[in-house]
Amino acid sequence: MTSEPIRMVDISQKDVTHREAEAFGRIILRPETLRAIREGSVEKGDPLTVAEVAAIQAVKRTSELIPLCHPIPIMGIKLNFTLGEGHIDVRCRVKADYKTGVEMEALTGVATALLTIWDMVKYLEKDEGGQYPHTRITDIRVVEKMKG
Repeated sequence: MTSEPIRMVDISQKDVTHREAEAFGRIILRPETLRAIREGSVEKGDPLTVAEVAAIQAVKRTSELIPLCHPIPIMGIKLNFTLGEGHIDVRCRVKADYKTGVEMEALTGVATALLTIWDMVKYLEKDEGGQYPHTRITDIRVVEKMKG
């Protein structure tokens, strides 16, 4: 079996078009952890504020993280966090006028926000053995893609 050489897709002939994508993801957390977030008592500070900044940075650097993604001039990034019963939902909407879509940027933003939340609250999530039996990141997906 021979494989094709790895290459970035040539988009030089494509027209610049308005693009938007929204991604979603969820982190499952213990009730005590969610309480600490709501009360503002997490040792490292506010996980949602830090996660928002981390996601924005990640969106802008997606082409550095995903080898064959094009660098895209991002026009807008919007994060939304919803604290539910036993979880936090994250949505990341990315906008650009460019020749290729921004789905990977939206997914990268969501994944980074979720990982940042985990990092900031992991000391609250560990069990006696230092494990994370309850904590998990789930449902990362693109929920909307718009072109034009």
